[in-house]
Amino acid sequence: MTRETELMLSGYGLTTAEFFYRMPDYRNVLNTFIWQDYDLAPDHPRLFRFIEFWQEKIEGPLHSVRFVHRKEIGPGEWRNVHGEFLLN
Repeated sequence: MTRETELMLSGYGLTTAEFFYRMPDYRNVLNTFIWQDYDLAPDHPRLFRFIEFWQEKIEGPLHSVRFVHRKEIGPGEWRNVHGEFLLN
C-alpha cells in the first residue's frame, strides 16, 4: 500500500495552502506560494509546523494564508480487492 493511501485510511486529508508573503527587498509587493501535504483536520499540525518554519527561516514575511482541506477516502469507503474479473 502506498504512503498516501495509508495516510488517507488513517484519517488524513489533503490540505492545500496558499501563502501570501511580502518580498524581502520590496515590501509593497505580495507574492504567492502554494503548499500541499496530507494533514489531520481540525488541528492541521503539518500546516502549522510549516508556517512556523516559514516564520523562522524564510526572509519574506507572511501577509496571510488561505487553506482548504479535503478527506479523499475514509476507512468505510475503501475495500481491499483480492481478485479481478475481465469481461470481453
